[in-house]
Amino acid sequence: MTAYLEFKSVSKQFPGVKALDDVTFSVQSGEVHGLIGENGAGKSTLLKILSGAYFPSEGAVYINSQAMDFQGTKDALDAGVAIIYQELNLVPEMTVAENLLLGHFPRKKSGFIDFKTMKEIASKELSYILEEIDPDQKIKNLSIGQRQMIEIAKALLHNADIIAFDEPTSSLSDKETIRLFEIIKNLQKAGKAIIYVSHRMEEIFKICNTVTVFRDGKKIETFTDMSKVDHDILVSRMVGRDIKDVYSYRQREQGQTVLEVKDLMGPGLAKPASFSLKKGEILGFFGLVGAGRSELMRLIYGAEKHSGGAFYLDEEQMKINSPRSAIEKGMFFCPEDRKDEGIIPIRSVNENINISVRRHSMKAGLFLDKKKERETTDSFISKLQIKTPNRDKDVGSLSGGNQQKVILARWLAEDVKILIMDEPTRGIDVGTKNEIYQLMYQLTEEGKSIICVSSDLPEVMGVSDRLIVMRDGEIVTSFERDEFSEETILSKALPDKAEN
Repeated sequence: MTAYLEFKSVSKQFPGVKALDDVTFSVQSGEVHGLIGENGAGKSTLLKILSGAYFPSEGAVYINSQAMDFQGTKDALDAGVAIIYQELNLVPEMTVAENLLLGHFPRKKSGFIDFKTMKEIASKELSYILEEIDPDQKIKNLSIGQRQMIEIAKALLHNADIIAFDEPTSSLSDKETIRLFEIIKNLQKAGKAIIYVSHRMEEIFKICNTVTVFRDGKKIETFTDMSKVDHDILVSRMVGRDIKDVYSYRQREQGQTVLEVKDLMGPGLAKPASFSLKKGEILGFFGLVGAGRSELMRLIYGAEKHSGGAFYLDEEQMKINSPRSAIEKGMFFCPEDRKDEGIIPIRSVNENINISVRRHSMKAGLFLDKKKERETTDSFISKLQIKTPNRDKDVGSLSGGNQQKVILARWLAEDVKILIMDEPTRGIDVGTKNEIYQLMYQLTEEGKSIICVSSDLPEVMGVSDRLIVMRDGEIVTSFERDEFSEETILSKALPDKAEN
């Protein structure tokens, strides 16, 4: 194998922060090169330099021994570079075929778009990725997992020689993940140079030949023999310390029932859903992609209208028909899709934290108390250890883990009773995961209650006091913590193993 892609002394300086510091390593043709590190370690910045979105402050990228001078993302695409980002970049109102060929629509001699040819090309590509997706289907009607596969198909359509995957399985089902790994193996056999960024250690060991560890913008070490490295070694290099138990579960006192959901029905549910939540409890919800977990949470939060059932808060029936009404009652939601539903990317950290609580920061009901807002923001930046150069930095430029902390800060600035966290650590590094879990325990020790929704079974088992399993749009069973068994819980979640 030859060094097809090389980063030589690459640095990137932003105002107030050095995101990359003298990074040098190479990726071979026919190699799957893992890239790991905590959020903010510099991985995303490196990919943006490779994609042409950022210019390096120092150093250069070499492809096939030739120094690249990308003036934009088109130059990188033309050089055979494809980046598949964790946060999707698709046009919801356009069809699958239109998204796949956006900017490269086939044309008839008359100059009009050749929709028939476009559909044929899309169908051929989809048969390689996920053949059951209809190329005429609009992106907005697809699940997040399906959208991720479309993003992968779009990159492969360009026949790139360098392909970087940024947390590609974060929204995929087990079946889709297996298919993705098959695709990556085929690309490897075809001699492609592949960068694979993931926080899931089991994937790094399963799919990668080599792994490079980043920390604080620096390359810490490259491991070329995966048989001589284990999980603990990689984690210690990533965080600069040992983390023996990332969940560090803490037993807590629980009070009376704070929320009761009775016979709830609405979009995404096949049968009425009923459950209760205690004060100081972390209640886990587990299920595979399409189980109805997120749909149920959106109904509880009022983001979707429910068609039946009732809610009781502290034994008093309440109406929740919008997120505003949920917020007024002390119920808050951290969504799975941070980019589209959780943050306003082009607004500052300060604005994102204060956007909800702003109604309490008015002088004479007319003017913003900007000093109070700045104090609130600075307090949470310190308390939650949000890594940002300053409070005025656009939140969209922060790492996924720090964006999640900003969303948490927004709700913690309110009078929280119940916090719904949908995939709370999706795409977040192991060190930041530990920080978020500790914060969850702290909140429940203060008497707040948390609903934790996750497709990561070890995670939801690790942090929950009680666990509810969903399958095919319905609640099928629940487990107390002393009953937790990975095999039993998974068997209840799998349709082909479900008991009738």
